[in-house]
Amino acid sequence: MHEWMGDNSHTPHIVVDTSIDGVTVPVEHIKDGKIILNISEAAAHNLKLTNDAISFRARFSGVPFDVWVPMQSVLGIYARETGQGMIFSQDAESAEHIEPPELQADVEETRSRPHLTIVK
Repeated sequence: MHEWMGDNSHTPHIVVDTSIDGVTVPVEHIKDGKIILNISEAAAHNLKLTNDAISFRARFSGVPFDVWVPMQSVLGIYARETGQGMIFSQDAESAEHIEPPELQADVEETRSRPHLTIVK
């Protein structure tokens, strides 16, 4: 998803549950137990995406910070420009609560109409 968003000139963001052990993010930017991180090539320096974790160095309010996000804490990934992406959940009940509030209307709108294109 990250690579596809970059290839299409979109800005990938991840939603992270900061209550999971091992999450290292700047606490002053946590809101309601979650943080939204820009993981674009321009914002996330030395970005490493593995099966276990996402790590990178980024600036928060001008201060460099080494971010470490275990995969089990990643709740979703979406493109800032469109709001389209994927939501990950451990169970069906938590899936409703992980979308960023400002994107809920956009996501609902995109779910109502398919947008497949035939590629020849």
